Amino acid sequence: MNAYVLFFLVTAAIGGVAWVFVYPILSGERNAERRMASVAKAEPMAARRQTRGAQKTRREQVEGTLKEIEERRKKAKRASLSVRLTQAGLGWSKQRFMMISGALGVVGFLAVLVVGAGIVPALAAGFAGGFGLPLWGLSLLKKRREAKFLDGFPDAVDVIVRGIKAGLPLIDSLKMIANDAAEPIRSEFRSIVETQTIGMPIGEACLKLFERMPVPEANFFGIVISIQQRSGGNLSEVLGNLSRVLRDRKKMKAKIQAMSMEAKASGAIIGALPIAVMTLVWITSPQYIELLWTEPLGRLMLAGSAVWMSCGVFVMKKMINFDF
Repeated sequence: MNAYVLFFLVTAAIGGVAWVFVYPILSGERNAERRMASVAKAEPMAARRQTRGAQKTRREQVEGTLKEIEERRKKAKRASLSVRLTQAGLGWSKQRFMMISGALGVVGFLAVLVVGAGIVPALAAGFAGGFGLPLWGLSLLKKRREAKFLDGFPDAVDVIVRGIKAGLPLIDSLKMIANDAAEPIRSEFRSIVETQTIGMPIGEACLKLFERMPVPEANFFGIVISIQQRSGGNLSEVLGNLSRVLRDRKKMKAKIQAMSMEAKASGAIIGALPIAVMTLVWITSPQYIELLWTEPLGRLMLAGSAVWMSCGVFVMKKMINFDF
């Protein structure tokens, strides 16, 4: 009898120990308690607050960077003469440009005065030669240089993306472009590398690109590099997206030019038609049309017609030039 009682007590003790220690593991109660404790404890909430604070700080950094870039872009619109010479790719000083402009003005004044057209036309020719012609040539050189830059800029960004994916630092990728790319991309990226070498941060050096090359694509590149240097992120992915945007803008620009060529041709024909008709009439019947510049009323009519034709040409140019 005592043996049965002892066996029963030992079995009950073993069952109780198994119930306390083994059953929670087999039934999953311990895992459930751990999961409930992990959900109920306050540490994830604090971590979540820290994450939100970090995201807010990063957003504030990006907003501050964009504000600074916008202020610089507004200042870049009011470029000085030396900056415009740099944008046109000329290594001239302001004194040299002014001397050449003055020489052109004097030549134009003397040429018209020697012909015998009068002092007023000579002054107009001198003003056009001294102010209009140099600034027009400077603007033309600037636009041509910007067009060459935009043709090769997406390829340069692709070179940077491939270099970063291959493990090269950003500055080494920029040096590759500064050594191997065509002008004017080579000189512009060389300026970025030289500016960074003397101690300026790479983001600030890339933002300087927009001052020398005032096109939206250069502004996009400077913004991307500056924000990535301040806030971090996957630079190769961001620059890859920028490359696609640049190529899409290039395709859109070419499509717009192709669609507007008909309007441009029509505008050129309409603008040149009065001059062509006047030339043909002068060849066939010079006495008939000479009244326009020999009589005072004819000269007045000719000046009025020139003014109205100029207004029409400017309006047509404004209508067929698309900005995007």
